[in-house]
Amino acid sequence: MIDLSLTQMAQGLASGDFSSTELTQAFLDRIQQHNTQLNAFITVTPEQALKEAAVADEVISQKQASPLTGIPLAHKDIFCTLGVKTSCGSKILDNFTAPYSATVVDKLASAGMVSLGKTNLDEFAMGSSNESSFYGAVKNPWDTQAVPGGSSGGSAAALAARLTPAATGTDTGGSIRQPAAFCGITGIKPTYGRVSRWGMIAYASSLDQAGPMARSAEDCALLLKAMAGFDPRDSTSLQRCVPDYPNLLNEPLQGLKLGLPKEYFGDDLNPDMAERLQTAIKELEKLGAQIKEVSLPLTRLAIPAYYVIAPAEASSNLSRFDGVRYGYRCENPKDLEDLYKRSRSEAFGAEVKRRILIGTYALSEGFYDAYYRKAQQLRRMITEDFQKAFNEVDLLLAPTTPTPAFDLGSKNKDPVEMYLEDIYTLGVNLAGLPAMSVPAGQVKGRPIGMQLIGNHFDEGRLLNVAHQFQQVTDHHMQTPELN
Repeated sequence: MIDLSLTQMAQGLASGDFSSTELTQAFLDRIQQHNTQLNAFITVTPEQALKEAAVADEVISQKQASPLTGIPLAHKDIFCTLGVKTSCGSKILDNFTAPYSATVVDKLASAGMVSLGKTNLDEFAMGSSNESSFYGAVKNPWDTQAVPGGSSGGSAAALAARLTPAATGTDTGGSIRQPAAFCGITGIKPTYGRVSRWGMIAYASSLDQAGPMARSAEDCALLLKAMAGFDPRDSTSLQRCVPDYPNLLNEPLQGLKLGLPKEYFGDDLNPDMAERLQTAIKELEKLGAQIKEVSLPLTRLAIPAYYVIAPAEASSNLSRFDGVRYGYRCENPKDLEDLYKRSRSEAFGAEVKRRILIGTYALSEGFYDAYYRKAQQLRRMITEDFQKAFNEVDLLLAPTTPTPAFDLGSKNKDPVEMYLEDIYTLGVNLAGLPAMSVPAGQVKGRPIGMQLIGNHFDEGRLLNVAHQFQQVTDHHMQTPELN
């Protein structure tokens, strides 16, 4: 059961081959068997999951099921979930139980999905390796000496290890796509505003976007259809109809123009990865796609722009965690200032403190114009770069990351080296574009990802290309061997 696609699971449930309760229990058993080794879940909710599965079985028996009814999933622990701990991977929220559910959680529950629990992540989604979590590092199922990527590394690792068939993630600078690439699964970051951010605890509000992670593009299409849509509670949510993504998957690729940004295929890219990507490009050409080289000249400036804008927004968003209303509170504070200082210094991790300080500095008097305003101007120019490229081609194809998954602890002493891992993903978030990572092979036993980037609202076309690629390759079908 655990190796079936979401569509196959739905068919099995409908035909009575197995029940949602049996399916859910199979994944709960697998979590119990392997999570100690991988640390992919922070919280597992077996009683709640089995209750939801029993309800789903009743709905299925009455022939009232939707395409996702009775199928288990896991939520990244940054989505508020009613009655369940929502920690953001941080000590400061270790004792916080959400009093409501995020829109994404509600939408997937309304679609009949069964929640297995909450997955591990870099603290407040700040990281590229899933090593900054208060609950410890997540291990990559393909090689437990390697990182799974971040910040949605718990979701990616759980999917790769078949601890869940579907998961939610968030992407602020590549946090769905990079762990999807490192763990050999499929993940899509939708257009900014396509999926509601209400109830998703903010890191950088103008960059954060929720999206689905799963085994294949077909599975992601089913999930995104259920997740997307206007939400009046989210002021950045877009009033735009949601396409029927699953029905777009089988469109032919004949005549599709794919652009290869030359800046993404330079010396930074691992040569073995470049070779695997060339093989993938040839497969797409066989399917009818036309390949053209394009240029995104400001690619390298996405990193400094992002690491001014995102920390600036984080310094504002995280000011609410002060030890007063909820979350961690220091013992015996002398006064209000001591309460603020000690609660935050004792409960925030090193990477979160680093980004808060950078952001506060960038927004401070005398530096706002020199840093934050300049970064926003650069952001506009990066967006214009992408739009010029889309005047020539339909979609962009690029590596998701410059290297395969790196070893645990290998970049912790040099934050800048860690930040450079995001060089191919950050520009997409600055421009608010949709993008996804698709498995494209392995290098020395570690998966790599091929990134597809679309113009605004082109999720359907991205999923279509990814699905057609996955019909002629089996990279997404590979499963790591676990002890």
